Amino acid sequence: MLMRTDPFREFDRLAQQLFPSTSGTWSRPSAVPMDAYRDGDVYVIALDLPGVDREAIDIDVERNMLTVRAERRPVSAGGEAQMELAERPFGVFSRQVMLADTLDTERISADYDAGVLTLRVPIAERAKPRKISIGDGQDHKEISA
Repeated sequence: MLMRTDPFREFDRLAQQLFPSTSGTWSRPSAVPMDAYRDGDVYVIALDLPGVDREAIDIDVERNMLTVRAERRPVSAGGEAQMELAERPFGVFSRQVMLADTLDTERISADYDAGVLTLRVPIAERAKPRKISIGDGQDHKEISA
């Protein structure tokens, strides 16, 4: 039901670790780790966004492409303080997921708690299994040309 849309993600992650830009931010948005699973009639997508303010998260759906963008700003110590060690990445993070036609993109819900953005995407009614009744053949009508 879900497809990865960035086949070069691991290569990009390695390149970002080896060649960060001089400003400390990445020249290209960083990928966001995620888990996706089905829970009954809902697909759940959980994205890790630690240290990101709720207001800095943007979620869009265009056709069947779900895009999550978030920005983590560097911590400013203020005053005369100097940064001694900065290992936590900052800048723009993004993730795109292609949603299947069988999912209801009009009813996606989102929650953000403890640095995890959880999206719930219900399965469309038209895609749910349903029983088909079998007629006794007497209701069959022929159409003449």
